Amino acid sequence: MNNNWLLRVRNLTKIYGEATPGVLERTGPKFDTNICSRTGAVVAVNGISFDLYPGEVLGVVGESGSGKSTLVQMLYFDQEVTAGEVNFKPIEDGNVNLFELSNQKKRYVRNHLMGMVYQNPRDGLNFRFTSGGNIAEKLLMANVFNVGKIRIRGADLLTKTEVPIQRMDESPARFSGGMQQRVQIAKAIANNPPLLLLDEVTSGLDVSVQAKVLDLIRGLQQDLGVSMIVVSHDLGVIRMLTDRTMVLKHGQIVEQGLTDQILQDPQHGYTQLLVSSLL
Repeated sequence: MNNNWLLRVRNLTKIYGEATPGVLERTGPKFDTNICSRTGAVVAVNGISFDLYPGEVLGVVGESGSGKSTLVQMLYFDQEVTAGEVNFKPIEDGNVNLFELSNQKKRYVRNHLMGMVYQNPRDGLNFRFTSGGNIAEKLLMANVFNVGKIRIRGADLLTKTEVPIQRMDESPARFSGGMQQRVQIAKAIANNPPLLLLDEVTSGLDVSVQAKVLDLIRGLQQDLGVSMIVVSHDLGVIRMLTDRTMVLKHGQIVEQGLTDQILQDPQHGYTQLLVSSLL
């Protein structure tokens, strides 16, 4: 058994509404719904388990409502969990469930050890601040207070993410969608986190801009060696970025394996449908 994991997720579950007995058994791919017929509760994520290894990029794919965004939002403490356990090696050598940490300790994990890039840049950026100010905000939350160091780090990150340095003191509100995503990525990697969560980062971008953002992410991953969880409904994104993929339907994993294997020889009927729609 490989004990070299960075993140270990076990039985992660999120229910909106009443989590009454039997609600999990009445939803999922078998019933072709994630809404409980008796109570109306929505089971967004149902008993998901996986390990993520250092330097690995894991894809999470599925149609809208499959639970993939809820999954990463729980990992980043944006949403409360109903049940489940997550262990993270940088915290007490992985011997504690992150969801049982104090709020102060959760903030530490968010600010020092994880980065999140949201589908909508407005969720990850403060448009009242400049692009450099957004990076400074992340650094300040991680207790970096030297203004000179913050400024140098900000300039370095914007250069890395191909944002013109002369726009460092402009608000991202004046940037294109693709440029806003670049600033969001720069902010997310500001503290060199071992784990980066990417939630539908190319949705809403023009195809040519998508390609540039994906190239940027792939280059950063290779340079930094950061582990990533990449959520997307787009198998083209999954193909380009990920080593391994989990396919979600109605909150459950229906298939998982090496990305190449899943795209070339999908076993589950739902995955076959997804792959055939890509071709």
